[in-house]
Amino acid sequence: MSTETQNTAPTTLPLIPGRWPFDPQHSSVGFTIRHLGISKVRGRFDEFTAELVVGETLEASSVTATVRLASIDTGNADRDAHVRAPDLLDVEKRPTMTFRSTRIAGAGEDWTLEGELTIGDVTRPITFDVEFGGVVDVPVDGSRHAGFDATGEFRRSDFGLGFAPGILGDVIKVGLELQFVEPR
Repeated sequence: MSTETQNTAPTTLPLIPGRWPFDPQHSSVGFTIRHLGISKVRGRFDEFTAELVVGETLEASSVTATVRLASIDTGNADRDAHVRAPDLLDVEKRPTMTFRSTRIAGAGEDWTLEGELTIGDVTRPITFDVEFGGVVDVPVDGSRHAGFDATGEFRRSDFGLGFAPGILGDVIKVGLELQFVEPR
């Protein structure tokens, strides 16, 4: 842990160093996209992994995540099947969406996570605003969990997903609720 003054940014995360695996039972990946420009369709991805590596410095710390795109769930099975199809998302051609961090910055509860988002064979920069929820001891098993809420957005057209203009919005807003387990 670093000490922080008003003029000095922290050089470490407020977590112990090591690999922090994610807790899939208490994590989620959701999104919203405009439909016809008048309302939002909300959905989630049910299959994903994430890992937080806390280094001795912020520069040595990283976050990675992989989402299986076929696990999309918008609450409508017919719509989900259509989104998976070759004329839209084409999950056979683009099975995953991956994130790799390139920079972590912030202090207290408010952090910024910069990185690269890859869908299919296209990689673009993305920035997430991250709220650090803190670290708590879980009474059931004595493990320690850290919680994060991250939000960001990207343009689907930047990834070659420009299908259905006018029907679907170009901006996809992503929201992640992630818990990571402290290494033992």
